[in-house]
Amino acid sequence: MLERLFKLQAHGTNVRTELVAGITTFLTMAYIIVVNPDILSSTGMDFGAVFVATCLAAAIGSLIMGLLANYPIALAPGMGLNAFFSFTVVGSLGYSWEIALGAVFLSGFIFLLLSIFKVREWIINSIPMSLRFGISAGIGFFLALIALKNAGIVVDHPATLVGLGDLKSAESLLFFGGFVLICALSFRRITGSVMIGIISITVIAMMLGMVEYKGFFAAPPSLAPTFMQMDIAGALNLGMISIVFAFLFVDLFDTSGTLIGAAHRGGLLDKDGKLPRLGKALMSDSVATMSGAALGTSTTTSYIESTAGISAGGRTGLTAVVVAVLFLACLLLSPIASIIPSYATAPALLYVAVLMASGLKLIDWDDITEAAPAVVTALMMPLTFSIANGIAMGFVTYAVIKALSGRWSDLSPSVMVISAVFILKFIFLDAA
Repeated sequence: MLERLFKLQAHGTNVRTELVAGITTFLTMAYIIVVNPDILSSTGMDFGAVFVATCLAAAIGSLIMGLLANYPIALAPGMGLNAFFSFTVVGSLGYSWEIALGAVFLSGFIFLLLSIFKVREWIINSIPMSLRFGISAGIGFFLALIALKNAGIVVDHPATLVGLGDLKSAESLLFFGGFVLICALSFRRITGSVMIGIISITVIAMMLGMVEYKGFFAAPPSLAPTFMQMDIAGALNLGMISIVFAFLFVDLFDTSGTLIGAAHRGGLLDKDGKLPRLGKALMSDSVATMSGAALGTSTTTSYIESTAGISAGGRTGLTAVVVAVLFLACLLLSPIASIIPSYATAPALLYVAVLMASGLKLIDWDDITEAAPAVVTALMMPLTFSIANGIAMGFVTYAVIKALSGRWSDLSPSVMVISAVFILKFIFLDAA
């Protein structure tokens, strides 16, 4: 049956290899089951329900990817977009988390339509590479700011906006210890380095009496507080356009980049360097996003950590199915997830931020018309506490600089249209 479903022999693999690959991928991304509820619960969402939604969304997304597209790519609620959901859409802009879930669902639905009608390639290919690198780095800086804030390293200051917190506090010291531990383990290529760091800091905090042990296994919490609570009607207003756009485009870039990068690592691209069954893979991602929103979590997307499993030999969707089963098993671990403090998950955020910022090295720094918009994009995200604002300012800056520089050939129709829409938004919607 497994041979018929996944064509193991044709891909030069076997069941044992796929099992090992699935376990490897799961261990590298399992941190999301504690980080995602920690972030989303800051909006008032029930921690237990978000924990269940995270596990189920990851299981459903990975299962669909494995069975429909037959790729060893695992999915889970994405880092960066969960922070945007909590701290910008709900925290700064004041929308309810129900409306934010509605925006996530709409972005997934639009993503599905783009996949069905094959518009995705036109969009992806028309977005300047410098802006893509800037968006990735900006999300990284956004995560870094949140991590440092959660750990008490960066605090607000009435004169300078931000200032340095108490570095001698136990929380700050544990945060720093967790971060350097994760980095050291990652450098040594220890599988599950992020999860090891989170658990280590939690255990130390428990020994110091900073957190209370509540058990190991328990029945899954109720999903009722978040299940089908999304407010789609509330998300259908002009003020939410840029938010839906941000959810959509970041997911589109993340998914496309992850799929191509992981497939290249595993030798899954065809002779022309293209990814077979790309449409099915993107549809899997979009359906997972809509399912996640219905369950009660932010955007579900393909995880670059899947390359760990591919490096271990994973070549088919059986790897993703194994990941799905392991996420389902995690439903019984809610007591452990509920005691992990923010200063234990913050090092994971900062570590992910470092990885995302690496895209800056790919920018053409000798061309100011490419470098400047990328830097504006990256800086505006943390400084305005909004991924949407960063994307908007990046597009507008890119279009205006290129036009004034006489580089009209660099401006695709889609960039000009998107930039014009953002300018109108800034003039009319933000001024209202």
